Amino acid sequence: MTSFPVLSSRSSRVAFPAAEVPYTAPGRALLTLLLVLVLLTTTGWPATGNDSGRDSREAALARWHKGSIAGRKLPDTNSSPKALERFFSTLTTAQRHRLADRHPLIVGNTDGAPVQLRYRANHKAIRDARDMAQRQADKPRLTADAQHVAERRADRLSALLKDGRQILAFDPTGRGKAAEVFGDLSHAERVSVIVPGIGTELLTFERSNREYAAPVGMARAVHAKQRAMTPEVRTATVAWAGYNAPDGLGIEAASSARAEEGATQLIDFVTGDLPSSGRVALLCHSYGSVTCGAAADRLPRRVTDIAVAGSPGMGTTSTNALRTEARIWAMRNSEDWISSVPHLRFAGLGHGTDPVDAGFGAREVSAKGAAGHAGYFVPGTRSLTNLSAIGAGESPHVRCALDDPDCASRNG
Repeated sequence: MTSFPVLSSRSSRVAFPAAEVPYTAPGRALLTLLLVLVLLTTTGWPATGNDSGRDSREAALARWHKGSIAGRKLPDTNSSPKALERFFSTLTTAQRHRLADRHPLIVGNTDGAPVQLRYRANHKAIRDARDMAQRQADKPRLTADAQHVAERRADRLSALLKDGRQILAFDPTGRGKAAEVFGDLSHAERVSVIVPGIGTELLTFERSNREYAAPVGMARAVHAKQRAMTPEVRTATVAWAGYNAPDGLGIEAASSARAEEGATQLIDFVTGDLPSSGRVALLCHSYGSVTCGAAADRLPRRVTDIAVAGSPGMGTTSTNALRTEARIWAMRNSEDWISSVPHLRFAGLGHGTDPVDAGFGAREVSAKGAAGHAGYFVPGTRSLTNLSAIGAGESPHVRCALDDPDCASRNG
């Protein structure tokens, strides 16, 4: 069963100074100490997470464990996906729908439950969460800030209820988690999973402004490009916001702790939540690439490709150290500020070698047309074309042009 940890509280943002990476141990230690001092001065130590909503999740589990259907006890949610799939296969359509309506938070996040049933259950869970957020916003004596957050949450949840949206996972706990599918996941030959970076939560799962800087916009753009480029390939794309991403450029963003926790969530998702037998590509942006790196050696073999865009590092010094058979691809545009982050790993901080460095061993591809750190999924860019091609299994046609300033200078 997919589980989503609680998101952290919001912290300040800080720009990283450009720096040459020292190769001696004392040099690395000095640079790391400087980085720590800068971060602590501007952001402080990370705050504890917001646990609001945990009771509703625990209450939902308690109700499920006490429940039954047609006189049968409901299965343990920690059962294997195969065992849960067998359980649902023995139910009638009416019985499945009854379970989804009674236990939406459980059925909507249970590996082994039919995909269409999960969509139905999550629609019910989102509607319940929307109504709760609206009631919260309407409470008298609520502070202006609290009312604003509740109204934003209600608006975002209302958007997820629009016809045609396929929500594969949803949890309102804390700042919220979600996963949305574009395409026919059950019959896809190739599945692309968007793994986003810092600041990912329910309120930023989708954006009205800067659409392609949010997971939903990224996934929608990839799926549309794949359908245009490779209509003969059955593709599906998933916007996955199912881990406790750092909420700003502070200590948490400089540490791999969140990525290591998120790696377990990502592995569970890829292993249990994707019902098709199709091959999978992870398209990892920013800190999401740290999460993909932490997961690499434990991913199922169906994950054939891992592409990172605007990466601060994958937690290692080389692709060999990732210990995966998946092909590793990397891109970064010349305007991305992430290039100024010190690429090192020392005393628990930093994320290792720059993936676009030739010595790292990734297959570099062009990001031409992308602007800044959040522009890799914008339609019309070569970065989107390349990411979409990798996801669709068209890797041999992806190349870094020699006349491309976004990558030629690093290829010699």
